Amino acid sequence: MTGHDRAKDPVRDRPDLSKEITEAADRLDEARRTGVPTAPVRDLLPPGDLAAAYAVQHLTTGRRLAAGRRVTGWKVGLTSAAVQRQLGVKSPDFGALFDDTAFCDGAQVPFGAVLQPRAEVEVALVLGADLPHRHSTVADLVRATAFALPAIEVVGSRVRDWDISLVDTVADNASSGVYVLGARPVALDALDLRTAGAVLERRGEPVSVGAGAACLGHPLNAALWLAGTLAALGRPLRAGDTVLTGALGPVVDVAPGDVVEARIEGLGSVRAAFAANPEGEDA
Repeated sequence: MTGHDRAKDPVRDRPDLSKEITEAADRLDEARRTGVPTAPVRDLLPPGDLAAAYAVQHLTTGRRLAAGRRVTGWKVGLTSAAVQRQLGVKSPDFGALFDDTAFCDGAQVPFGAVLQPRAEVEVALVLGADLPHRHSTVADLVRATAFALPAIEVVGSRVRDWDISLVDTVADNASSGVYVLGARPVALDALDLRTAGAVLERRGEPVSVGAGAACLGHPLNAALWLAGTLAALGRPLRAGDTVLTGALGPVVDVAPGDVVEARIEGLGSVRAAFAANPEGEDA
């Protein structure tokens, strides 16, 4: 039985909206399957109802698990003030990471793997111990973290033209796409993540700059928020989970043929190339 199976089921908790939740999940899954973005799903759910939006996310996650996918960790979204301004929201959210969305440093990512892709530079934490408590401390998190890695998250939206509210992005698994991890682990005691500078280059040109403080004041703050939120939902962070802590600077659009490279002070670099066709090979 997976952690997803043991978790509270927000779909069952909203029998009044079961039809609407299912319809929203169907829309998003169809967009993922066909590669054609859908209309916003917020019109199906009560305005601002984040519980209903997370129920949609829970349903789509369950479907992916049933199809043979595996949850490899979690992402925190909307942690940067710059990203919040871009998307017009004021609070973080979370989504699941899957085995088929993980790429290695230097990998070529099929461009069609993400709808309406945008890249951002992030700090990834890989856990070596569980975080089961609703109120984990910084000490708990530091002790539980095996190492950190530089990461590029390529967010995407199944909603047409990125016409999203907070309800839409939550329902859409926090607008998750794929993620690319660096390969050189670094212990937290070797890092000052709050002051660490970050840059994202596209085709060799800097297009986004930031620092650890842009992520809820410190990337560990984002991870603590996630740990408490997931523990309260009955699916706490576990040893082996990868946590994408959130963007350190503005997101940037990517196009077929683009190469992006992220560098974070103390963590090193990570690079991804975007193929011009869905098979992952350039013409």
